[in-house]
Amino acid sequence: ERVGGHFVGITDPGSKIADMAARYGFRDLFLNDPNIGGRYSALSYFGLVPAALVGVDVPKLLERAAVAAANATPGHCDAIADNHAALLGAILGRLALAGRDKVTFITSPALASFGDWVEQLIAESTGKEGKGILPVVGEPPAPVESYGADRLFVHLRLEGDASNDTFVAALAEAGHPVVTLRLADRYDIGGQFFTWEMATAVASHFLGINPFDQPNVEAAKIKAREVVADYAKTGSLPAGDFTALAPGALGEFLKTAKPGDYVAIQAYIPATPAADAALAALRQAIHLRTGLATTVGYGPRFLHSAGQLHKGDASHGVFVQLVSDAAEDVAIPDEAGAPQSAMSFNVLKKAQALGDARALRAAHRRGIALEVGTEPVAAIERLAAQL
Repeated sequence: ERVGGHFVGITDPGSKIADMAARYGFRDLFLNDPNIGGRYSALSYFGLVPAALVGVDVPKLLERAAVAAANATPGHCDAIADNHAALLGAILGRLALAGRDKVTFITSPALASFGDWVEQLIAESTGKEGKGILPVVGEPPAPVESYGADRLFVHLRLEGDASNDTFVAALAEAGHPVVTLRLADRYDIGGQFFTWEMATAVASHFLGINPFDQPNVEAAKIKAREVVADYAKTGSLPAGDFTALAPGALGEFLKTAKPGDYVAIQAYIPATPAADAALAALRQAIHLRTGLATTVGYGPRFLHSAGQLHKGDASHGVFVQLVSDAAEDVAIPDEAGAPQSAMSFNVLKKAQALGDARALRAAHRRGIALEVGTEPVAAIERLAAQL
């Protein structure tokens, strides 16, 4: 009866979470400005409350953001070249129009997780109406000659870290466009939040699209709800949508890829360090075999990140769905505190995977869905070795 005291809500006014907070007596509730879209909300309650809870100096973070905002305001910068956010947006937009639409992030190790945030910002904002800029985050480094002419490289360099300098210099020498953004310390991330939000809006202007909507995100939700409704009626998931992990199946499928495409791995598996390593090995194997940009997203998280671009861009994606079975499944209560359950988390996960696969097919995307069982890491390692 006091379980609500273990929860804090951060939400928009009038949402279901606001109702839940009142019903169960949440410890606290932060109502955000509803005019701020989710992926532009890092400097609002959605980002700042968790930041405060892990010990971030929030005023210091916001001060760096305010400096970046001031430097992008007419009257504060004398020339467009001084407006880093507008300049970065122009680079992103113009190069995307010229075919370099895979913005590949190379980051200092201490900044690596910034990529997870900027991935959603760019992909969900620009991937629509047959257009898009693909953010490539965490891709293992490869021989310089293996990269195609569809890349723009962005080097996020923390002061004192020269670990990527040689690789980045080799990319530039090979003729690839490279943008280097220098951070004096980790609090400069505050400035980067603002800079990338504005740059993404400016890039979208060049592409001729609205950066603040996400028309294709709902497609996968609708399909997933259809699968859930079928499960409620029949007690089983639709058969035939997933392929057994047959040797050579992935290699044959990758032959459908063309220059300028990208390969998106959608991993509906537990997110662990071992899974990260196995997926990185699979990415590297796919890149070295095809020469294409690769991305990895854990499902269902990526549905609200690159998922919009997957269905909304110019159909350059080749999709590899990896779906595991739960070693130990957990029932989802129909109502908090009640024992009744119509579905488990494993069923919900598979319904979301099926829903997205159907949304991709409806958008005429190329995809393969592979079952990786209850030991997905070993299965993925075998896939990488086969390639």
